[in-house]
Amino acid sequence: MRKGYIEILADRCKGCEMCIPACPSSLITFPMKVLNKAGYFVVEFVDPDEQCTACKMCATACPDCAIVVYKKVKQPVTAGGKE
Repeated sequence: MRKGYIEILADRCKGCEMCIPACPSSLITFPMKVLNKAGYFVVEFVDPDEQCTACKMCATACPDCAIVVYKKVKQPVTAGGKE
């Protein structure tokens, strides 16, 4: 079950790659496929197995605040025991 995910803000990313070693699950890559408006290649978040824990290490390492971290909120359990 997915605990979280990140969004790379392409227009802010300068491709410095500081987020790549910061991710403990190695979910950020630098494929050099997409250029932003400023002409920088942008990193890419790849999480097919939903391993992101929303630890925020990547966002902390990013000097340009180009990463937004989303953490999944648990749904409350109803009286019937179903979510």
